[in-house]
Amino acid sequence: MSTPDSFVDEVTDAVRSDRLYAGFRKYGWIGALIVVLIVGGAAFNEWQKAKAAARAENFGDAVSAALEKTDPAERLKALDAVPADKDQVALLDLLKAANPTADKAAALAALDQLAADKGQPQIYRDLAVLKRMAIAGKDMALADRRAALQALDVPGRPMRVLAEEQLAYLLIEEGKKDDALKALMELVQDQEAPAGMRNRLALVITSLGGTVPAAKPAAGAAPSQG
Repeated sequence: MSTPDSFVDEVTDAVRSDRLYAGFRKYGWIGALIVVLIVGGAAFNEWQKAKAAARAENFGDAVSAALEKTDPAERLKALDAVPADKDQVALLDLLKAANPTADKAAALAALDQLAADKGQPQIYRDLAVLKRMAIAGKDMALADRRAALQALDVPGRPMRVLAEEQLAYLLIEEGKKDDALKALMELVQDQEAPAGMRNRLALVITSLGGTVPAAKPAAGAAPSQG
């Protein structure tokens, strides 16, 4: 390489370096800001996690202390005093309704409030409906119980299979044995029905004089080889 060419290369490199440093001086703050945002975001996330963990721990300790009280009235009073927000409110409402013998009206009111609260997770709201029906029993008209259960018996709802089970029991209450058996036998083959429920349904089917059907294979399962 000739000396003039070498000189040109050196000048070119110098110009590139000068442009690079000039660009860094002009725009380098953007990179620094990105670094600060990343580090700050990570720190904020950790703080949020620690805050959520402390919130859950404090809530759990307060609830445990309240549940240790043997007197139902004192236990309910202690639960009312537990600070709660968001989903914790739903859990408290369910706990308050756990012992309705102390104040049935208050338990039903708490469950009604939870079931109607659209800000709570659907699973808690559906549990409130089921718990309310269990507490109210036959004080609640059968038609009203059926309507409430049918609202839960929708694909994708968390309490669907429990609602179907209770609907079958309403048929038994009405004396519609054949319809109840058909509903129970369909449900016992439902892949979403847990094992404990299937065992319970099998006992009911047998007590009604029916024969428990063989379980359906899980979706996508390979057929057994004979």
